[in-house]
Amino acid sequence: MFDVAVLGSGPGGYIAAIRASQLGLKVAIIEEDKLGGVCLNKGCIPTKAVLKSAHSVHELSHMKDLGIEVDIKKLDGSQAVKRATGISDKISKGVGFLMKKNKIEVINGRGELVDKNTIKVGSKKVEAKNIIIATGAKYRTFPGLEHDGKRLIGAWEAIKMEKLPKSIGIIGAGAIGVEFAYFWNAFGVDVHIFELQKHLLPIEDEDSSKEVEKAYKKYGIKMSLGVEKVSAKNNGKDVTITAVVKGKEEKHKFEMGLIAVGMTGQIEGIGLEKLGIKTDRGFISVNGTYQTNVSNIYAIGDVSGPPLLAHAASHEGVIAAEAIAGQKPHPLDKKNIAGCTYCQPQVASIGYTERELKEQKIEYSVGKMPFTANGKAVASQETDGFVKVLMGKYGELLGAHIVGTHATELIHEYALFRTMEGIDEEIFATVHPHPTLGEWLAEAVMAAKGRALNF
Repeated sequence: MFDVAVLGSGPGGYIAAIRASQLGLKVAIIEEDKLGGVCLNKGCIPTKAVLKSAHSVHELSHMKDLGIEVDIKKLDGSQAVKRATGISDKISKGVGFLMKKNKIEVINGRGELVDKNTIKVGSKKVEAKNIIIATGAKYRTFPGLEHDGKRLIGAWEAIKMEKLPKSIGIIGAGAIGVEFAYFWNAFGVDVHIFELQKHLLPIEDEDSSKEVEKAYKKYGIKMSLGVEKVSAKNNGKDVTITAVVKGKEEKHKFEMGLIAVGMTGQIEGIGLEKLGIKTDRGFISVNGTYQTNVSNIYAIGDVSGPPLLAHAASHEGVIAAEAIAGQKPHPLDKKNIAGCTYCQPQVASIGYTERELKEQKIEYSVGKMPFTANGKAVASQETDGFVKVLMGKYGELLGAHIVGTHATELIHEYALFRTMEGIDEEIFATVHPHPTLGEWLAEAVMAAKGRALNF
């Protein structure tokens, strides 16, 4: 019998398995597909690979200003997709190496709970004292917005699509829709985004959303925002997307459609009902250590609810493994989990948005530093975007929002700052190298206190 059996090997599952093994537990991990799960094989990693290709297209188009003459002879989307697939395969093998290194037994096949200590995998039964469910998420669908895997696709089909369409309609302007729009547009696809909310990336701070919208208009990406009653239909040879725009129904035809209206937990077919494991609105209900109502069964990552982010899943896996091992892991503050979108300009955020602070009537001040005033950004032709902070009355960081070429790399300092419960004076006392984009992290905090030195 194993001490821990992990069902699913995504960024939550395999990290949980490694941490449990580090703590001296005998661990098995069950996976019906490739190690690494959706994130590694058809999500986070391959999408970042194709976005690198898209960003390179935009960079090359501005090389003349740097004194470099470049002619783009051909854009080959299929090569970009093939490269992404190869990268995923390589990293998946790396996860396999980590399993061997940490003496974790890998069991291939689809797992289903039989009782609280048994998982059936094909004809085999895996017995464990504790079980961690890490089965991830699946597409969310609504009437009129169903994937057929042919012309109406989701993100997982999109990342494998080597032959790019001439035109595509994207329903949903969250991170998935916005990132694919950026890639396809760079490679010559006519892209049109439809979104029920008033802005792209509707969960982000409004200033961040508007900055991305401004960039997308320059790229020539069409946007229909704040629409009503959107639906998509596969006509056989093309797709029709119907939406009510400002009270009038519009019909648009495309070669294909991407439906990106969110995800829900992968809770079907894994035996939850047999054990009476509680769920809520499509996700498994858990406590602060990711324990379900069945005491020896835990659930982490997307299957346990928002935020549906790989790095959140990994951290939840660590907490669950430590709890099983009898330790007392720190609680996870979901407001301290950074959200990242990897279009260009990139978007990264942590904590509260202005909208949330106003709704909750929390007192705050704003500091905002545009990259157009940053020396390194100007020298590097990376002036899109800004750093924006929302500071509390005691000098605490309530929220931070970065838009720019390296936003997802810059957000870490603010994540650490919030975790350590820092105050503004500590950032003022920290010397930030010059010239860097990162010095704007301190300047934005200074700006919130009326003492910016460079703007």
